[in-house]
Amino acid sequence: MQSSRTASIAGIAKRTNVRYLILLMIFIITTLNYADRATLSITGSAMRSEFGFDAIRMGYIFSAFSWAYVLSQLPAGWLLDRFGARRMYGASIFLWSLFTLLQSSIGLAGSAGAAVIALFVLRFAMGMAEAPAFPANAKVVASWFPTAERGTASAIFNSAQYFAAVIFTPLMAWITHSFGWQNVYLVMGVTGIVLALTWLKVMKNPSDHPRVNKAELEHIENGGGLIHPQRKTAYADAASPGTWFYVRQLMSNRMLLGVYLAQYCINVLTYFFLTWFPIYLVQARGMTILQAGLTASLPAICGFTGGVLGGVFSDALIRRGHSLTIARKVPIVGGMLLSVCIIGCNYVTADWLVVALMSLAFFGKGIGALGWAVVADTSPKEAIGLSGSIFNMFGNIAGIVTPIVIGYLVAKTGSFNGALVFVGINALLTVFSYLVIVKKIERVELRAPLVAGTNV
Repeated sequence: MQSSRTASIAGIAKRTNVRYLILLMIFIITTLNYADRATLSITGSAMRSEFGFDAIRMGYIFSAFSWAYVLSQLPAGWLLDRFGARRMYGASIFLWSLFTLLQSSIGLAGSAGAAVIALFVLRFAMGMAEAPAFPANAKVVASWFPTAERGTASAIFNSAQYFAAVIFTPLMAWITHSFGWQNVYLVMGVTGIVLALTWLKVMKNPSDHPRVNKAELEHIENGGGLIHPQRKTAYADAASPGTWFYVRQLMSNRMLLGVYLAQYCINVLTYFFLTWFPIYLVQARGMTILQAGLTASLPAICGFTGGVLGGVFSDALIRRGHSLTIARKVPIVGGMLLSVCIIGCNYVTADWLVVALMSLAFFGKGIGALGWAVVADTSPKEAIGLSGSIFNMFGNIAGIVTPIVIGYLVAKTGSFNGALVFVGINALLTVFSYLVIVKKIERVELRAPLVAGTNV
């Protein structure tokens, strides 16, 4: 008995931990991903001064990324399942970084009109290129991490969105102020291209990675990790009819529909903080732009902290013997209920209370942002990329809807009170989705087409 226990301990001690290197890579990539999305919000003021963009033109340019990002999700998911995360993610990083780099040359357009068109096209192309990123993250986590570690891994890469706001926002602002807006796009573009090459060198499937030993491979596989690439299916071999046959199954699954709806509602909070929050601080709370910039980083820090803690707590519940359903739903429901406190900002006057309530709301949103872990837990093995893309498509529709709805509410009422209620209601809808629509959380099994390559 004792010798067996000693041997077991020795085996565990010798286990490699290459999966954490892979997690570090997707965390860094996701941080860059969100930083590249934010480049225009940092450089926009300087570019408006140089080219004379008005607010309407800037609005169209801002919208270009989200439209392309949403429309490209299904094709990106099919490509991920067809060609694998390593090649598709590498191509995605390289292309979005190239389009970022090209934005440094907008000044050569010659006129304000030409600059608007060029910037719109490049932002649209960026949105298309970034479409595979988050579904690829989910696919990588499903392959490299056992179920009991997946919540933490997903929470860590998802928390990179907050980390990007804390690290890159002041860095890009400093580059713009000191060296000009063009250099922001040069630095970010070159950094991304180097990162794409690094990804291709480091990333492999767990079963093919030379640095992964047998103990780590068994740890991943025995815990539910999908260490082997899936065999080709009718879905992987052709976009039609297989893809749409599987899309219909995914979209008719009650559990997945609840998960998709919840991600849309969660992202309403995300896009409020990414778009209107600094404006709220300036217009409704009378802060200066500098004060608003510094204040906006506090909820981001709280969101990052909550995001990591939510994943750790969820995985701890699994290790203590709780079901996957309980382990995922408890932090999601608890975190989103905490986010409802954002409505309380309508009833306080002190700035420090507003900041405290916003930070608490974003902390709760971070705890509850386990949607990507749920995607990795529930997606069919042969269509993880496709399921993740549908999930991401639903989530990022909020990036189109939220700024418009809040803008309409503010314009009609002259205050942000209705906007904060709108955000809080979406937090409650997330709770409704997981408690009422989503029942048991489990992996979905898909039916294959009756005859491969024919319409069904």
